[in-house]
Amino acid sequence: MSPVNRLVAAASLALAFFGAIPSAGAVEAWERFFSPFLGDLRAEADEARKAGKQGLVVMYQFQECPYCAQMKRDVLSRPEVQEAYRKRFTAVEIDTRGAQPITGFDGRTLPEKDFARAHGIRGTPTFVFYALDGRILATSVGTASAPEFILRAERALSLAREKTK
Repeated sequence: MSPVNRLVAAASLALAFFGAIPSAGAVEAWERFFSPFLGDLRAEADEARKAGKQGLVVMYQFQECPYCAQMKRDVLSRPEVQEAYRKRFTAVEIDTRGAQPITGFDGRTLPEKDFARAHGIRGTPTFVFYALDGRILATSVGTASAPEFILRAERALSLAREKTK
């Protein structure tokens, strides 16, 4: 093989190898469901209000939870789910085994795992729908299909309207 052919073969092999490696900044489709979260639910509610949203939805989950992974992969990654929620809610996630400080609507700050425990989270995934004033509108435990998950958001907002009458 000539030196030029060897160089072309090596370059092709390198491109094939490095092209198969996902870039470090690659974002999973489900990650677009969530807003960046710095740990303060009151601040998130203020930002949601400014953006014209109607509430906050918190997904309590943990890394190794197979049902959480299923929801992320099969439901939260779907464009129609993301669109339905993005219009109405700011979505954040809290790791039920994590240590990031979380400040609740009551002003108390606890590590994620203690925050989840203090709020009665017993299973994952659990989705808690909040009004922008911090009132809990609805809680949903477990997985759902994409259409059912969209209905859960609509039901939470319907409950919010009923509570304000």
